[in-house]
Order: sequence, then structure tokens, then C-alpha cells
Amino acid sequence: MGGVRQGSGGRTAAIRFRAAGGFLLAAHLLLVGWITLRPLDVPWVSAANLQPLAGIKADLALGGVQATRRIGEAVLLLAPLGVLLPLAGGRLVVSPWGSLVRTVAAAALLSLGIELLQTGVPGQVVDIDSLLLNTLGVAAVHLAVVPAARARLRHRAEPERGAALPREEASQGPTPTIPRVGIAP
Repeated sequence: MGGVRQGSGGRTAAIRFRAAGGFLLAAHLLLVGWITLRPLDVPWVSAANLQPLAGIKADLALGGVQATRRIGEAVLLLAPLGVLLPLAGGRLVVSPWGSLVRTVAAAALLSLGIELLQTGVPGQVVDIDSLLLNTLGVAAVHLAVVPAARARLRHRAEPERGAALPREEASQGPTPTIPRVGIAP
């Protein structure tokens, strides 16, 4: 896709993937914003949790079913971003670790932004464990889906000759040089 030389059919597919990824990303972020930033009418609100893993320990103390539900909700809330962010980026030939780092960093920043916005929403509580679990969910989904999906798409995009796709950093020829001009006296 970005940086991969393909025929017009390959570019059209890349544009479609990017457009679909961008649309799905926007739709998911709107849903997440509605879920996490709407005011709640509750009789009381617990204090903000700024101590890492304290909320997870408290959830585990509630019992298996309740803990699984609460922790699972936090892990799954932003998990689709693990696939949607690379899809919206549209790059097919990239470093797997670089893609993981970019995706997880973007998801962590989005999660942090949501937590900071929650400070002004009635009934919503800031929880550092939500940030950790949201980021963990994004990383897990990215590792489980994206490398295999990219490999499959690269395999489908290879020419019939079996030649490898050029990398984004491939040389585009020699750098042009400018002949020296003498300095006037």
C-alpha cells in the first residue's frame, strides 16, 4: 500500500482499505466516546484510582464472574483499535515491532485522553487501571491479527513471478549533485 508499487488495481484496493479503516475507526471512537464520556446519574461516586493495579485487585476480590466482567470490559473497550489504527494507516510493508509500538502508543494516548476528559463528567471516575487494561487489549489484538493479516495481504499482492515487494526504504536512484561554482573575487 503506502510505498508499495502496484498497478491501478492495487492502489484502488489500498484506498478502499484506508477509507474503510478510517470510517470504522471514526465510528468506533464515537461509540467509545459515548460510552465513556456520557454523564451518569448515580447516587454516589467512588474516588479516583491513581494507584496502578489497585482497581484490578479490588475487582479480583469481588469474585471470578464479576472480576472477569469488569476487567474484560476494560480490556475490550479499545481492543478494536489494535486492528483499526493500522488499517487506517494503510501500510502493508512495515516493521512488525514498529507497527506494534505506534499502535500501542496511539491507543495509550487515546485512553489517557479519555481518562482526562472523564474528570469533568459527572458520574465518571478516573482509573489508571483502565488505561493499563485498554492498552493491553489493543496490544493483544494487534499481535493476534495484524502481522498475519499483513502477511496474507502481501502474499496476495505479490506479482505472479514471485518477486518480493519492494520495501518502503528502497533506493530510487542516485542523489543528484550540483557542480561546484567558483566564488567571485
